[in-house]
Amino acid sequence: MSLTAQQRSPGTALGQRRLGVPALVFMIIAASAPLTVVAGGVTSNYAVTGLPGIPLSFIILGAVLLLFTVGYSAMSQHVHNAGAFYAYIARGLGRPAGVGAAWVALVAYNAMQIGIYGMFGFALSSFITGLSGAEPAWWICALAAWAVVAVLGVCKVDLSAKVLGALVALEFLVVIVYDLISVAAAPEGITAASLAPSGLFTAGVGAALAFSIAAFMGFESGAIYNEEVKDPRTTARRATFIAIVVIACFYAFSAWAMSVGEGDSQVIARSTELGPDLVFAFLADRVPQWAVNLSSLLFVTSLLAALVAFHNVVARYFFALGREGVLPKALAATSPRTQAPVAGSLTQSAIAVVVLLIFAAAGRNSESGPLFPVLTLFTWLTNMGAFGLVLLMALTSFAVVGYLNRHASWYGTWTRLIAPTAAGIALAAVFSMIVANFDVLIGLQEASILGWLLPAIVLAPGVLGLAWGLVLRRRSPETYAGIGHGGDLPEEGAA
Repeated sequence: MSLTAQQRSPGTALGQRRLGVPALVFMIIAASAPLTVVAGGVTSNYAVTGLPGIPLSFIILGAVLLLFTVGYSAMSQHVHNAGAFYAYIARGLGRPAGVGAAWVALVAYNAMQIGIYGMFGFALSSFITGLSGAEPAWWICALAAWAVVAVLGVCKVDLSAKVLGALVALEFLVVIVYDLISVAAAPEGITAASLAPSGLFTAGVGAALAFSIAAFMGFESGAIYNEEVKDPRTTARRATFIAIVVIACFYAFSAWAMSVGEGDSQVIARSTELGPDLVFAFLADRVPQWAVNLSSLLFVTSLLAALVAFHNVVARYFFALGREGVLPKALAATSPRTQAPVAGSLTQSAIAVVVLLIFAAAGRNSESGPLFPVLTLFTWLTNMGAFGLVLLMALTSFAVVGYLNRHASWYGTWTRLIAPTAAGIALAAVFSMIVANFDVLIGLQEASILGWLLPAIVLAPGVLGLAWGLVLRRRSPETYAGIGHGGDLPEEGAA
C-alpha cells in the first residue's frame, strides 16, 4: 500500500485521530456562534426585512442544507482533504475549477473570520465600559482576541475543541433561558403566527433568506477536519448532520420565542429600536443584573469561539493548498509537537492583524463613533464571506454529482443525483438572492461602489485561481495531477 504525502513527510502532517463526533459538533456550531446569531442576526433580520416569518426561514434553509449534506457527506467518506470545497470541486468539476474555488474559499473564510473581530471589539469594549466606566478602543479589544486566537491556532486541535465546547455549552444555556422566559412572558399569547408561510413568502423574502443563511456558515467545516477525526468515514458525516439539525431547530425555536416574548405585533418594531440589545434588555427586566452581565460576557465569548473556529478552517486551507503545491509548499508546515498547521495558522494571523490595523486607522474620528467596526469591518466582511461560501456550496453540490456519478455503484440515485442536484439549484437561488440584496445586507441606503466592489473582491481571486490551474496543467503536470488529492496520485477517471 502506498504512503500518503502526509505519512512521507512528518513535518507536513496534521494530528491524527484526535476528534470524535461530539467535539466536531461543538466546533461546527461554534463557527455559527449561537448567541451572536440570536441576539444580532435574528433581530437584524426582523428589523431590516420587516417580515414576521423569520423562524420559518431557518427551517427551510435547514432542509436545503440537509439535502446538500446528503451528497457532501457521502463524498467526504472518500475524499479526506483539509481543503474540503477545494478538493471536492477539483474532483467533481475539474482541477482548474478546484483551484479557483480554493482561492475564493481563502478570501471568503478570511473575510468571515476577520470581520468578526469588528463585532468582538465593539462588544468587549461596550462590556468593559458598562462594568467599569473605562472606554477601551475597539481595536485594542480586537487585538487581545487576536492574540488568544493566534495561540490556540498553533496548539493541538483538541485543545481548541475543548475550549469551544465549553463556550458553546454556555451560549446554549443563555439562549435557552431567554427562550423559556420569552415563551412564559407571551404578552400576546403563544401563537404560531411567525411560522405561517404568508409571513415569509412576500416582498423581502430574498433578503430574509440571505440574512438567515449566514447563521449556518461554518456547518460545512466538519469535512475540513476529516484528516484529524477518529473515523474519517463516519465522524464528519454524523457531526455535520447533527449540527445542521441542531442549528436549524435551535434558531427557528429561538426566533419564534423572540416573536412570542415581544409579541407578534411588536417584535419587528422592538428589533428596529433595540437591535442586538433587545435580548439583553428583555432579560434585564426579568433576571438579576449579574445574570444580564453574564449573558453579555457570553455574547463576547460567543464571538471568540467563532473566531477560533474560522481561524482553524483558514489555517487548514492554507495547509492543504501548500501541501499540493497550489500555493508555496512552506504553508504545509505543521508543528512536530502539536501537529497543528502552524504555517497556515501564522499566515492567517498575519493577514488578520494587517486588516485590523487598517480599519483601526480608518476609523479614527469616524462619524459612526463606537459603531464604526460593526458598520464596516463586521458588516462588510462577514457578508463578503457568506457571499463566497454560498457560491462554493452551490458549486460543491454539482461537483458531488460529477464525482459520485463516476462511481455510480457506490450510492443510489437519491444520494448521487437527486439530493445534490436539488441542493445545488436551491443554493444557486439563495446566492442570487444575496447578489440581488447585497446593498441591503451591508446597510447601504443608496447605490454605492461597495455594492459591487466587495463581491468582486471575493470573485476575482476565483478567476485568477482558475487561470493558475490552467498554468499548472501546462507548466507542472506533476503538481497538476495531485490537485485535490492530498498529494496522492489521482484515481483513474478523475477530472
